[in-house]
Amino acid sequence: MKEKIIRAVAGSLVLISAMLAFYVNIYWLWLAVFVGVNLLQSSFTRFCPLEKILGQLGIDSVEDKK
Repeated sequence: MKEKIIRAVAGSLVLISAMLAFYVNIYWLWLAVFVGVNLLQSSFTRFCPLEKILGQLGIDSVEDKK
């Protein structure tokens, strides 16, 4: 469950960033850059801030249930 939420939030932030960059200001693309860099670093370090937040909210991942 946690993995689906992380992917949905990341994808939504990238799409929102693109729309805001198009309609409001080009500097909103920095939000997409931040999300992309965070996804890239989490693939190497296995640390994701959103995963920690979701864990504190009581949302478990499939791995936690095993």
